[in-house]
Amino acid sequence: MKITLSVNGEEHPLDVEPRRLLSDVLRHDLGFYGVHLGCEHGVCGACTVLLDGRSARSCLMLAAMAQGHRVTTVEGLGTPANPHPVQRAFGEEHGLQCGFCTPGFVLTVSELAGSSSELTDDELREELAGNVCRCTGYVNILRAARRAEHLLAEEAPHE
Repeated sequence: MKITLSVNGEEHPLDVEPRRLLSDVLRHDLGFYGVHLGCEHGVCGACTVLLDGRSARSCLMLAAMAQGHRVTTVEGLGTPANPHPVQRAFGEEHGLQCGFCTPGFVLTVSELAGSSSELTDDELREELAGNVCRCTGYVNILRAARRAEHLLAEEAPHE
């Protein structure tokens, strides 16, 4: 099946089998290694991408389902020389350890922090509950999410 995926602002024409998962195509065919495969059941959040700006589990989607949508992987947020504010926040607040879950958290937090409403601590925990980290107690991840909100607010154009 011939499809074209828009990933991180670039068009990628592909010939894929209809049953291929988006996570496999992104990681193995296109080389976006920030898409991690953990549970392959949509539970751990390691495969999270943004689909038209909303977080989605790429291990639960067929690649063909993403055609016509904008897919953003963690590689599409920033670069080592110019990291996205959420990536900076995770570094500044030590919101990562082994790094396996980090892309999923970063993409989820970028969606949340970019929304106009500020979440309560309980709401933030609830929103992040779909991402599993085995290394931390989540305290620094929550701090990183709060720091990201502040960094994004500082960088937003003021009227």
